[in-house]
Amino acid sequence: MKIKSTYISLIAAAGLLALVGCTPAGGASNAGAAVDPKITAEINSALAEITGQVLSTGPNGEKPASVETTSVTDAQAAEIAGMGLTAAIVMHYGGNDWANAQIAGLNAEFDRLGIEVIATTDANFDPATQVSNIETVLAQDPDIIVSIPTDPVATASAYRKAAEQGVKLVFMDNVPSGFVAGEDYVSMVSADNYGNGVTSAYLLARALGGEGKIGVIYHEADFFVTKQRHQGFTDTISEKFPNIELVQEQGIAGPDFAGDAQGVANAMLTKNPDLAGIWAVWDVPAEGVMAAARETGRTDIKIATEDLGTNVAIALAKKQMIVGLGAQLPYDQGVAEADLAALSILGIDVPPYVAMSSLPVDHENVLEAWEQVYHAAPPASVKDAYIK
Repeated sequence: MKIKSTYISLIAAAGLLALVGCTPAGGASNAGAAVDPKITAEINSALAEITGQVLSTGPNGEKPASVETTSVTDAQAAEIAGMGLTAAIVMHYGGNDWANAQIAGLNAEFDRLGIEVIATTDANFDPATQVSNIETVLAQDPDIIVSIPTDPVATASAYRKAAEQGVKLVFMDNVPSGFVAGEDYVSMVSADNYGNGVTSAYLLARALGGEGKIGVIYHEADFFVTKQRHQGFTDTISEKFPNIELVQEQGIAGPDFAGDAQGVANAMLTKNPDLAGIWAVWDVPAEGVMAAARETGRTDIKIATEDLGTNVAIALAKKQMIVGLGAQLPYDQGVAEADLAALSILGIDVPPYVAMSSLPVDHENVLEAWEQVYHAAPPASVKDAYIK
């Protein structure tokens, strides 16, 4: 996959970072233990090797296309702007950094294309609410809907109505059951979620020195991308790190993902007093894991996750519990989704699956990574927390 040079330099740097340690507070058998530099070097080499690659395939096994294939020229943008098009953004849930960045990227690019955004909805991860949101949006007769299905089966009939109405559908991360790219929808845009799972596995293994007991908190739902990141993490741990033992896995269904993860992590840490690390499926559940670690006095625990949210970024900046994560580029994904919709309206063939490679993030590059992910300077809460 061809990636912009700034992106390559940032993730290449991440692949060569030094080991990040957490302040031990007692509990895990290898907390604070010296790490063999050879293990660190081998893991850094593995991270560098996957830099710029996309390891995921699409929901129907499609090969990933580069984001560069989605670009809309100024001439094409002017043509689109003269059409008086409208679009709606139908989210699974909102209010988090990832969703906010997706929406910001979509709004910025739709504005450049002269496409009016007439609705932005939040289903709070409830399929029935999302079906209602789609029906409400369809009454406004949009030309484009960009959406992420909460449940591929429960929402399929509502998206089918949209397709039959002639709406151009572009999906983030998940596709309704039975839908075929190029027929029922335009394309799907995603991060390399399998690759993000691989990245976070390497980062957690590096922090553990390649050994110890860990727990896993996954998303208990038929959700394509979260299943991919879980698979990428567990495949890598089992295949590459024989001295890391996965002793407990537990799913959470939400919508209180932080609260659910806190309860699961609390139970894990109580049951396994020698647990050295926990992987959480994205940053909001990871916040719950941090809360459980504080509650149980296990702030030595090493946590890896996905997505660069504010709270996990602060923890990375402070070198507290979060040791690394695989970040998505949600703003850029939003831009690509808007562009794919525009190109399809112009009758231009587009790839069915577009993905962007994983961005490894740890303490050393968290500030630079924030700018890459959000196209903005890190907030004061992250910047001021950073310790050198």
